[in-house]
Amino acid sequence: MMPLEKTVTAGDKRFLLRIESSHESADYQKYESLREEIWGYPDDHLSSTRNMMCENVFHEGGSLFIGAFEEGGSELVGFCYGFVGVRDLTPGFRDVRNLRFYAQYTGVRQPFQNSGLGVLLKEFQREAVLGLLGISTIICTFDPLTGVNARRNVHHFGMEVLEYRVATYGEYGGLLNRLDVPTDRFLMSWELERPRRPLVYDLEAVRAAPRPLRAGLRRVAGKSGPIDLEVVEGTDPGADGPILLMPIPLDFYAMLRETDVGDAEVRTIPVHWRMDTRQAFQALFGRGYRVVDFLKGEPGLTGNHYVLARAVPSNP
Repeated sequence: MMPLEKTVTAGDKRFLLRIESSHESADYQKYESLREEIWGYPDDHLSSTRNMMCENVFHEGGSLFIGAFEEGGSELVGFCYGFVGVRDLTPGFRDVRNLRFYAQYTGVRQPFQNSGLGVLLKEFQREAVLGLLGISTIICTFDPLTGVNARRNVHHFGMEVLEYRVATYGEYGGLLNRLDVPTDRFLMSWELERPRRPLVYDLEAVRAAPRPLRAGLRRVAGKSGPIDLEVVEGTDPGADGPILLMPIPLDFYAMLRETDVGDAEVRTIPVHWRMDTRQAFQALFGRGYRVVDFLKGEPGLTGNHYVLARAVPSNP
C-alpha cells in the first residue's frame, strides 16, 4: 500500500499531508469545522462525524479524506475530500474502467492561501486515487468565473471541461458564493495517467484573438469603499476564429463581497458576468469550441482569460 502521508513545502513553510484513517468519529469533526470556516455556509455541510468515519475507505465506504497540517502541529490547515462513483450504471462497479473519483471539496485556511498548498493537496490526492484506489479519473466542478480555480485545474493540471452546468447547487450563500448569483459550474475530468503536455501556441495570435465578451473597468462604491471592478460591456456569442479569448474577472470572490450592497446597479455586476458568460460558453460549446488553456498575467494580456479552440474531430 502507498504511504499514507508525505511532507511538502509550500511558500516558506513545511506541511504534513496525511490520508485520514482514524477509527474515532470525533477525529472527523475537524474537517467539518474547517469546511465551515472556509465556505461559511452552515446550511451546507458534510455528514455527521459518525457517518464520515463510516464513509472512509478505511472503514465501510468509498470516501477519501486528506488533511494538511503545519509541520510539527496538530491543527488542520487544509483538506480535500471526495468519493468513488461510476460513469455508467449499466456496468456499474463491475468494471474498474467505469469507476471515477468525485473530488468534492478542496480548501485551505485563509493564512495559507496563495502559497501553493492547495495544488500540493490535489497532487497528493492524485497519488492516492491512483495508488490506493486504482482509479485513473477524477471529476470535479468549479465556478467558471473563479480564476484561481481555473488556473489550477485547466492550466496547471490540464483538466478537460466536459460540460457547462446551470445553477448546479441551487441557492448557495456563504463566503465564496452569493444567493442571488446562480451557481453555474464547469464539470471537469482529470485523466490521471495522461501525460501533461504543455500547450504550444503563438501568444501574439492569442492576444489578437476575437473575444466573445468585452469587459472594462468601472469605479464603483463597493462594500469596503470605492473600488475598480471589471464590468461586462458587451457580448458576441457568434465570435469566430481558430482561437477565442474569454475574459473573466480577476477576483470573482472579491467581486461578490464588494458588490454585496443595496445599489442594484453595483449588486448586479456579478449577475451580469454569470448570465453573459453562461450564454457565451453554451453557444461556443454548441459550435464545437472547447477550453484548451487559461492565462493570467501574460505579457500584453491584462487580466484572466480562457483560451478556446475548435475541437478536432476524432478519426472514425
